[in-house]
Amino acid sequence: MSVAESQTTEPAALRPPPPRRWLRLVMTLTVAVALSAFAGGFVWFVSRVPTSEVMLDRNADGIVVLTGGASRIADAIDLLALGRGKRLLISGVHRATNSGEITHLVPEYHQLIACCVDLGHAAVNTVGNALETKRWVRERGFRSLIVVTSSYHMPRTMAELARQLPDVDLIPFPVVTDRMRAGPWWASGPTARLLFSEYLKYIVAQVRMRLAPASAPTDLAGGGGYA
Repeated sequence: MSVAESQTTEPAALRPPPPRRWLRLVMTLTVAVALSAFAGGFVWFVSRVPTSEVMLDRNADGIVVLTGGASRIADAIDLLALGRGKRLLISGVHRATNSGEITHLVPEYHQLIACCVDLGHAAVNTVGNALETKRWVRERGFRSLIVVTSSYHMPRTMAELARQLPDVDLIPFPVVTDRMRAGPWWASGPTARLLFSEYLKYIVAQVRMRLAPASAPTDLAGGGGYA
């Protein structure tokens, strides 16, 4: 090799990697950042899931409870009996369910249920719950609302309701299930899977809400109504 050639030849360690190596490096870094963001988001989400029931320090115009557990409905009716709201909407009730069946859950409140509880039969998911609640709130001119649902479901519920009712004061009342009380979520496989599943649903909901405009109450599938 001549002197000129030796002066122009770079050591292998100093040569830039070929394009394919750059592409693999960029892809690896992108995946690592995405996984870190995903994991960090899950930690943030779990931190937002209440682990104990709250003590309400104020009343609201109305109360809404999303179906999914008998304890949710009983807690919501207790709040109504305490005068925390003027009326209660039970959203997402099966079409065959009537007020009499709700009374069986809390027979001591049969008069209260007859006068001040509305059943929403149209909603079949959280989006439907939000639309059903929006129509109910608008019809009654309510400006504040206590929201009752399971603690792990509360972040997504509040996001959907806030999107449909941006001018209504939403007050969360999370119902903490026995599973959530049993101990740290990471010590229970079923609890960890439940939270992870709800986190994925929350992400999907956030993406959808950013891509699509808020739906009008008339978009609620099935029409529905209150009994």
